Amino acid sequence: MNHDEIIAATVAYVKEELRSAEGGHDWWHINRVWNNAKLIAASEEADLLVVELGALLHDIADSKFHDGDEEVGPARATAFLESLQVPPRVIEAVVNIIRYISFKGGNKKAAYTSPELAIVQDADRLDAIGAIGIARAFNYGGFKNRAIYDPGIAPNLSLTKEEYKKSTAPTINHFYEKLLRLKDRMNTATGRQLAAERHAYMEGFLEQFYKEWGGFTQRFHAEEQRSKEA
Repeated sequence: MNHDEIIAATVAYVKEELRSAEGGHDWWHINRVWNNAKLIAASEEADLLVVELGALLHDIADSKFHDGDEEVGPARATAFLESLQVPPRVIEAVVNIIRYISFKGGNKKAAYTSPELAIVQDADRLDAIGAIGIARAFNYGGFKNRAIYDPGIAPNLSLTKEEYKKSTAPTINHFYEKLLRLKDRMNTATGRQLAAERHAYMEGFLEQFYKEWGGFTQRFHAEEQRSKEA
């Protein structure tokens, strides 16, 4: 199979696998990440097949929907790519993207890096911020029956990986614990440029949110913590 045939088969596979997925992790999320990845890759030196397959398969079995099992996604991706007789080096690179793309809280140094991972990671992070990121955050919060906001629960900016995965905090806390931190974690010049606009949009949203809510305590507490951490 050539590049286009592999990608077409992968698109069909992902659409079928995610046909009943939660709205923030469905085919349309994958499609946006795929498009962002191709946009970023145009300015980077990377294996485009690995980039596209990594973007298309990065959430094929997100651990948060599989009892925290982080091996389901790599296993499914490997089996599918082997069925297409994709070269082993490509499969290994794609599986590493799936394994290491996630934020998962904390500040642990990355155990694996590659130009392709950097591109797909930026593309995925872009979809977590801005207007789309806001929509996805509240969609997932509703899916998990989480509070929108609780002034009595301050964000935890020092979450470990396990604490992050098990967190049940209000959705607004997620902005401070993850979303507002992504701008400074982008890997590529294009990613940083696109993230800056989306980050500013989230800050404007939060300002308006607190005006309408009438509670500023948590906002200032969170921003004070964030400035100390920096």
